[in-house]
Amino acid sequence: MVDENKLTQIKQLIASAEDAIRVAKAMLEGDSLESDADAVSNEISHLQKARSIGSVDHNGRVVEGVFDGLNMIGPDGKQYNVPANYASKSKLVEGDILKLTISNDGSFVFKQIGPVERKRLIGMLNQDDTTGEYQVLANGKSYKVLLASITYFKGEVGDEVVILVPIDKQTDWAAVENIVKGGESQPNINAVPSTVNIQQENPGMEKEKAVDDLEI
Repeated sequence: MVDENKLTQIKQLIASAEDAIRVAKAMLEGDSLESDADAVSNEISHLQKARSIGSVDHNGRVVEGVFDGLNMIGPDGKQYNVPANYASKSKLVEGDILKLTISNDGSFVFKQIGPVERKRLIGMLNQDDTTGEYQVLANGKSYKVLLASITYFKGEVGDEVVILVPIDKQTDWAAVENIVKGGESQPNINAVPSTVNIQQENPGMEKEKAVDDLEI
């Protein structure tokens, strides 16, 4: 008689190994070899979470997945591009659960249905001289941030930035909550809570925040 628990564990191990190989190959093809171990670990974590809680319904027209800082990862491992203006407006952080509805005309509508618990950090805005990408240095770690967020707040190198990151995991990306322009009054750190508690919605429920809707 087949041990169903063992069979399930074996399938999970095989899926994790396949994920690791796929992500590693993608990184090699993209010539991205910096911080390989952390990057692969994060990608596998997103894939595993997407497979455990995500879903694909209505012939692929409705997909629930995990935000990885730039894209939504579906339970099938596919990447769905999340518009930078939506991610910036909604202050998405890695690990958030998103729901994508693909309309009959091909337009994408995203909803944030399962935000992870966040914490706030205050850091300084920097810019890579080679790539032009912005980062925020906070607590000794450099976090990538979306250009759309920096542009919206008219951020400049040297400004202080309030960012949001997941409270329970390491992350490469952060969401920009606010920017304090250089030379202006400094933020009152004591007034900035260390965590942001957000009520998670059940991904299976239809009740979702309309403010997070975006059609592109």
